[in-house]
Amino acid sequence: MLRARASDPLLKLPGYVLRRASAAALAELNQRLARLNLRHADVAMLMLIESSPGITQSQAGRVLDIQRANMVPFVARLEGRGVLQRRQVDRRSQALDLTRRGRVLLVRARRVVAAHEAALLRRVPDKLRPMVLPILMALWNRDRP
Repeated sequence: MLRARASDPLLKLPGYVLRRASAAALAELNQRLARLNLRHADVAMLMLIESSPGITQSQAGRVLDIQRANMVPFVARLEGRGVLQRRQVDRRSQALDLTRRGRVLLVRARRVVAAHEAALLRRVPDKLRPMVLPILMALWNRDRP
């Protein structure tokens, strides 16, 4: 992974720095999750299903910003691992639920995510830590006050 260099003119661009920070954080998280044979998107899907049992595949795709064409193989892969199951809601929709195996795996994944989040925050000076999430939310939700 490349480190930031003071001579890099792009380091004056908040969007660029945010993108690089995001890429580095996700790469580190994926490395930690690899021992569970998971990626960050897998964990996000499992967390979403846990919090909204029976969410439809299309709703989950919208929440996680996953294109419809990518959802089918993504969900099929997780179903093939036995961590979620699909059930037909109507002719068009399939609801998603965690299996017992999925709930157990999610408990383990949450521990990995929590350790990763704590490690990320330790890089931020103590007095700035309370501001990290509000600033990121403000950048993400630009239409909200």
